[in-house]
Amino acid sequence: MKKLMITTLVVVLGYVTPTSVINHALAQVQEQTQSVRVPAMRNRVYTQFARAQKIADEGNKAEGLAVLDSVKARISSLNEYERAMLWNFYGFMHYANDDLANAIANFNKVVAEQAIPQSLRLSTLYSLAQLSMQQEQYQQTIEYLTRWQAINTEPLTANQHVLFAQVYYQNKQYQQSLTSIERAIEIAEENSELAKENWLILQRANYYELGQPKQVTKVMEALVHHYSKPEYWLQLSGMYGEIGEQEKQLSVMETAYQNGFISKPQDIISLAQLYRLHHVPIKAAMLLSEAIDTGAIIANEKHLAMQAQAFIAAKESTKSIPVLKKAAEIAENGEFDAQLAQVYLNLAHWQLAIDAADTALKRGGVERTGNLHLIIGMAYFNLAKFNESLLAFKEAENITSSAKMAKQWTKYVEREQGQQLAMLARE
Repeated sequence: MKKLMITTLVVVLGYVTPTSVINHALAQVQEQTQSVRVPAMRNRVYTQFARAQKIADEGNKAEGLAVLDSVKARISSLNEYERAMLWNFYGFMHYANDDLANAIANFNKVVAEQAIPQSLRLSTLYSLAQLSMQQEQYQQTIEYLTRWQAINTEPLTANQHVLFAQVYYQNKQYQQSLTSIERAIEIAEENSELAKENWLILQRANYYELGQPKQVTKVMEALVHHYSKPEYWLQLSGMYGEIGEQEKQLSVMETAYQNGFISKPQDIISLAQLYRLHHVPIKAAMLLSEAIDTGAIIANEKHLAMQAQAFIAAKESTKSIPVLKKAAEIAENGEFDAQLAQVYLNLAHWQLAIDAADTALKRGGVERTGNLHLIIGMAYFNLAKFNESLLAFKEAENITSSAKMAKQWTKYVEREQGQQLAMLARE
């Protein structure tokens, strides 16, 4: 199985309104931690923050930043909480300008202040984790999340567990990622909710990286059950094959085909191969016939050969003849003519077998030419043309791979010819 890609889920910080920021600030101004008292935000500072935010919200971000710069110019007069809120406003404005580096730098200044509300420290650390993940700085993300979790007194939500799982996965810490994503799924189940599709995909990816194919298969079963997509059916079939459950592999693949989930040429070929593997060649033949007739797969030499061999394996040799003829028309050698000769011989069409074998020899490119001489010899023998038969077997004796059988046939033909001549003499 190929390695599955994980789409990173990052909760977007968003660009907040003046009202939301200021109301949040006012709510935090009275908050105290266990060891540090948070100083109040003075009205003149609050007014400047509100003005900066309002200007930025109206579309003039540069002027909004200029207002913050004017506050920063008097930074020595600000208390710790006011400084933290200044960095916080800078952070949001830089984020709105897609300047992640400056956003992160300013949010780091927020948490560097000591006398700030715990809720501000928590939300800022979480935002720093999200921004670091956006920049694919996964180890840094883990460090922010670790600091955040150390002071967080609330149980993690499912989405927060997912964030942990995603960053652990990206940092190649697959067992930790698996633990986090499975806790998110448990929380969803506890609330009678369905685990989100991308959660299951992440769970599957972790099991894959940890080399646990049976667990991968279980997750694929859930994806098929809850999010029935064509690719999930095909992947589940592949996983059943990987863990040795071939009957389920075929059953799932066949169901996917019946539901119209199989349309790609390679998937059709895979299903045909599964039919052959499970000794139902007639289904393989009919599948390939339909696919070729509808244009789902190209009628090239490879596919026609598969179709013909499926018919032959299903003891439907007559149906293989037009397929082999079509393949012979486009082939550059006599390989399909040679196969036709064998089919004609098996069907007791002696002259057709001779003609096809002769054509194969003339066109060349046949791996086992000795077999063609054997076919010609057998066909002539059945036509009671003993001399022609013996000449063909003589040719076969000159080829190592067919010499032993040719000698046996030569003795047999000579004996039969002798007996016939003796009968004629008595008459």
